[in-house]
This record gives sequence, structure tokens and C-alpha cells, in this order.
Amino acid sequence: MNILIKTARINKGLKVRELAQLLKIDSSLVSKFESGIRKPTRDQVIQIAQILDLDAHELLIDWLSEQVVDQVGYGNFALEVLSLAEEKIRYYKKSELIVLNKLTDILAEIDELKQKLSHHRALESFKIIEALELEYTFESNRIEGNTLTLKETDLVINEGITISGKSMREHLEAINHQEALDYLKDLVNKNNDFSERDLLLLHSLILKGIDSKYAGIYRDVQVMISGSRHLPPQPYLIKKQMEDLFFWYQANKKELHPVVLAAELSERLVTIHPFLDGNGRTSRLIMNLILLKNGYIIANIKGDAETRMKYYEALENAQVDNQKEGFHLFIAQVELEAMKRYCSILGV
Repeated sequence: MNILIKTARINKGLKVRELAQLLKIDSSLVSKFESGIRKPTRDQVIQIAQILDLDAHELLIDWLSEQVVDQVGYGNFALEVLSLAEEKIRYYKKSELIVLNKLTDILAEIDELKQKLSHHRALESFKIIEALELEYTFESNRIEGNTLTLKETDLVINEGITISGKSMREHLEAINHQEALDYLKDLVNKNNDFSERDLLLLHSLILKGIDSKYAGIYRDVQVMISGSRHLPPQPYLIKKQMEDLFFWYQANKKELHPVVLAAELSERLVTIHPFLDGNGRTSRLIMNLILLKNGYIIANIKGDAETRMKYYEALENAQVDNQKEGFHLFIAQVELEAMKRYCSILGV
């Protein structure tokens, strides 16, 4: 790779100093890259490819192969390691293909049901929608540890009754989530595009009266997620990562299937974990904002122990191992079940 970089730089008519300035690094580092004494980072490889008009894919493959050789060396031992690694890659590739095929089938079934529902929207009623939204508030809060029952959640939200033995926070979580959901539906009805302002307003509603200091505000301290292998980014990185999130959304909102877009946006948001509290509820609200905007219905992830564990496992696999297809499949299955149930309620 070092010879390739040097040759491309010369052909481009750049001096070592000029390439270093473009990479924003010291000239001595470029000289070490070209002599093979030092290897660039992954990000530097991509930058070099862009500056020198090289194929980034091929350059990264070359770079990674050198990393592997540095780790395993040469000889029979290295060949044994590479052989086993190839077997594992083929296994995971096969598993990934199975997941993708299953996801494709489920998305097709969801779209069939959506088409079916589009002809029967007149059968919808306020009472049905209200009951389903109440269930969504109950389950989303239950995922996060709220102990109000479905009936108690109904009494708190719709009757204004205080439940004995339940904390004020649990009461506010129920009320706030319903208010956030009302705001979300307003965004859908106005057909406004999803923006950072909407995200912050939704979050401010979730934490209203619970943590006024951090309601609608990005966190300024580092956090850890109990029981998770994922470590959220340092607070000084959040603003840039959130900007990237909205750039990603704008670039992909017309390219991805809406269910996949909703799942991916939710996963990316909760992975950044931009808020001190309320990230899970907010990420699921954003997921359902995308679904409702595209004519689907609320995907209500249940808060029982088994479903919650499956949700967290799929999320962590996406965050830590980049196995995003599994999380997409989980959300698609939730949406499919919601669509089937809704069709059954409407009798279609």
C-alpha cells in the first residue's frame, strides 16, 4: 500500500508537504506512510483515497490485509487462523442472508396489509385509536421500568386519578408520554419533515416536570448503560454525531423502506444516547413518527421481560457488532403483528 500511495501522490503532482497539509497531519507521518514504517488509520486511508483519486474500497482491503498479516504473521499458524476466520465469515454471511430474506418477506407482507387497510380507513374510530395509543404509552414506559398497570395508566391519563403506592415520576411518565404522542400526531397531520427541533421538543415533553434541567437538552456528562456492552460517545461528540444523524436521514429517507428507515433511525439515535434520560422512549417515538408519516401504524414493542430482552439483545447486536439487519427484522416483526391485529380489530 505504501508504494501505491507514493506513486499516486507523484502522479497527482503533490509534494509530501502538500499531501500532509490536505490530511492535516505532519509531513513526517506521510513520509512514514510511504516508506512503510507507519500505517495510516482507517479514516486517513479513506482521506488519502479521496485526495489521490484512488479506489477507497481497494485501498481499504489492502490496508486491512496488512493489519491481518501484522497480527497473525506467516507460516502454517497464519494459514490456520485465516482458514478458521473464513469459515466464520461464511457462516455469518449465510446467517445474514437468511435474515435479509426473512426481512424482505415480512416487509412485503406489511405492505400488503397496508394496502388492505388503506381501503378501510373509514372503519377507524377515535376509541380504537385511543385504546391502542394507551397501550403504546403503557408498554413503552414499562420497557423503562414504570410499574403502572395498563388500567392505572388509563386512570392517570384519562381520569386524572393519583394511584396510591406509585411514585410521582411514574405518574408524570404516563402523562408526558401521551402529550409527546399528541405532539407527534400533530407533526404527522401537518406533514412536517422530521427535524432536530421536533426531536428536542419531543424529549422535553418526555422529561417535563421530571428533569427540567435536561429536558430537550443534549447531555453534558458521560454515561454508561447498565448491563450493556455499548458505551455511548463522549458528550463533546454528541453535537457532531447528531448533525450526522440528520444528514443520514435526509440522504436515506427516500431510499430505504419506511420500516427499515424507522428502525435504523431509532437505533442510531439511541446508540448516540444524546440525552441524560429518556433516550429509549424518545427513540421509539421517532421510530413511530416515521412509520405514521408513511402510512403505517404504531409499532408497539411490548414491555414484558421476554420481549424486552429480545429488543435489547437486537439493539446491542446492532450497536456493538453492527448486525443491524437483526434489529430491522425485530422491528419489522413488531410492525407486522401490529398490522395484523389492527386488521383483525377492524374486521378486514
